[in-house]
Parts: sequence; structure tokens; C-alpha cells
Amino acid sequence: MYNTRTDFLILYKAMCYCPNNAPFNECCEPFITGSKQPTTAEQLMRSRYSAYCVKNAEYIRATYVQSEQHNHSVEDILAFADLAQFIKLEIIDTGDTPDGSYVEFKASYIADNKVCLLHEKSLFVKESDRWKYANGTIYSTPEVKVGRNDECPCGSGKKYKKCHSH
Repeated sequence: MYNTRTDFLILYKAMCYCPNNAPFNECCEPFITGSKQPTTAEQLMRSRYSAYCVKNAEYIRATYVQSEQHNHSVEDILAFADLAQFIKLEIIDTGDTPDGSYVEFKASYIADNKVCLLHEKSLFVKESDRWKYANGTIYSTPEVKVGRNDECPCGSGKKYKKCHSH
């Protein structure tokens, strides 16, 4: 529970996970709650990343194309979201294809006390006039070993032990 109204407002105005230099409640949260629809593939990709951060598996599943939803249970999505602590998102490239739009990104997360990197080029398509995640190409990335005194991979400038280490 929040101690004061000020604590609540500070948390409520927290910057978005995606990171798009806007408060979460103005950036990705309206997409995740369904009060707004993403108008671009990049907005959908960013909101899916944020949904993993807040562990909203229902939103992630609902934003798959209809033909893929049966392959991704809410329980499996939530299990991954519970395992991974997402710490950084970097958009590499965006563009259009004959089939839709793509977003290439790198998402850093911590799982089992290891820093992991997901580098993917995702394809998004319009389905019933809404952007949906269709599929992606995942690029092989080396496992990153981070020492307690190394700089945190989230980009905070802090030592790992003072930032995201458990």
C-alpha cells in the first residue's frame, strides 16, 4: 500500500518500461488495459514488452495473430514473465514489408541469475484492423556474464550489484 498520495503519484507517473520517455500511464498502459489501440507495429511491440514487465499475460496472448494464439497459453506466457526480469529494451530498426511491418529489437533480461539478450526481428500484421504479432526471427546471441562490480546492462550507470543483482 502507498504511504501517501505523493508516493502514489510518483509511482503512477513512473516512466514507461518500453522506454519511450513518457510515463507508463500515458505510454503503454492504455494499450495493455484496452483503453487505446496501438496505431503502429512499434507501439504494439513496445506495449508487449511492457506487458511482460508488468506480467500481463492476457494482453500478450491477445496480441498474437488469431492463428497463433492456441500455441501460447496464458500460463506459459506468465511462467516466462515470472522467470524473466526485463531490464532494457533497444529498438534497432523498423520498417514495412509486403506482409506488414517489422520491428527489430534487443531485450535484455535477467533469468536464473544470468543476463540474457533476446535479439529478434518481429513481423506484425493487421488483423481486423488491429496490429498483431505474427512471428519473429530470433538471432543467436552469446550469453553475457556480468560481475557484481561490472556496470549494469540496463544502462543505469550503476554497478550491477547496486542495480539489478539479487
